[in-house]
Amino acid sequence: MHQTFRLIIDCPDQVGLVAGVSQFLADHGASILEASHHTDVQTGRFYMRHEISTDSLTLSYDRFIEEFTPLANEFQMQWKVTDSSKRQRVALLTSVDSHCLVDLLHRWHTGELPCDIPCIIGNHPQMKQFADWYKVPFHWVDFKTLGKENAFKQIEVLLDEYAIDLTVLARFMQILPDSLCSKLAGRAINIHHSFLPSFAGAKPYQQAYDRGVKLIGATCHYVTKDLDEGPIIEQVVKRISHSDTVADMVRKGKDCEVNALATGVRCHLEDRVIIHHNKTVVFA
Repeated sequence: MHQTFRLIIDCPDQVGLVAGVSQFLADHGASILEASHHTDVQTGRFYMRHEISTDSLTLSYDRFIEEFTPLANEFQMQWKVTDSSKRQRVALLTSVDSHCLVDLLHRWHTGELPCDIPCIIGNHPQMKQFADWYKVPFHWVDFKTLGKENAFKQIEVLLDEYAIDLTVLARFMQILPDSLCSKLAGRAINIHHSFLPSFAGAKPYQQAYDRGVKLIGATCHYVTKDLDEGPIIEQVVKRISHSDTVADMVRKGKDCEVNALATGVRCHLEDRVIIHHNKTVVFA
């Protein structure tokens, strides 16, 4: 895979910003492979993502940060630069439904998701069979025996021990405590099986059936202490009709869930998502 640096910028919109960044990159021999810009006229903020080839770049990763910092300070940037060759370490948290877990594992196994998956954590022991097939260490956390507080303490220890960069709730169906939500802010992704903000919480397909909707969906979002209200990364919908039962909606909704979650995770891994308050800018 071709090595690149990804320069991500979030700052007040101002004259000369793009020119300043472009001149800096040109001065250091950078070849821009992909450039994305967006200005939010309501908030007056500017967002930028540049993917830069390292082949012609005259700066190392550390020198890039050192040299770019004065320009970043001048324009009041919130910014980062990441190295595509440094793969993020992703933990998958799972419950009894396997479709999202297996889909992510397959995409990872075939190279579609550029990351490492050093562990899978589940609250049902039978999920180990999928981890074993993909040769990923599995940890069963018994919520019934431990209780929620101790179970989440054990999960937190595992995330620290494995030095996890991104935690993915692949239909985990447990509400993270506020302290863990704060610790993982911007680094934990959930899939909710409805088109949020409609039908948050439990049994969304039953809620949708009772309401008689004609579209169902799934929402991939960042985890916050406010249940199912975190910044949205991706949403996928599917049309249904009056003849669909709740079971039909669950079956059709699973397609939405796996696609929304996979897209959201991939966008995060490729540094395509910028969070601003409770919204996101997602560069395709």
